[in-house]
Amino acid sequence: MLVKALIALVPAVLLLALSAAVFIKRRNVAAFLQLAGSGCLVIVVLTHVCEALGLFPSMRFGEPDSAGHYLDLTSAVVGVMLFIAGWLLRVRG
Repeated sequence: MLVKALIALVPAVLLLALSAAVFIKRRNVAAFLQLAGSGCLVIVVLTHVCEALGLFPSMRFGEPDSAGHYLDLTSAVVGVMLFIAGWLLRVRG
């Protein structure tokens, strides 16, 4: 599981870096939404890394109805929504 999480970390960090570069260059709402969304997606991957390493046992990662589960789920949903909203705003305008 750790290997999968680390493999997923590479594109997530690249997406965050590219979004940061776009935000630094353009500094508009669309770029900020993409940056915030990609940051949330990095949080999703980091929760899986923490789960695989057994870090923060009080978060009970991987168990239903736990704080770790809801952190992962919320970050994934918000991240995808923000990134897509930013992308659509950027393409449209």
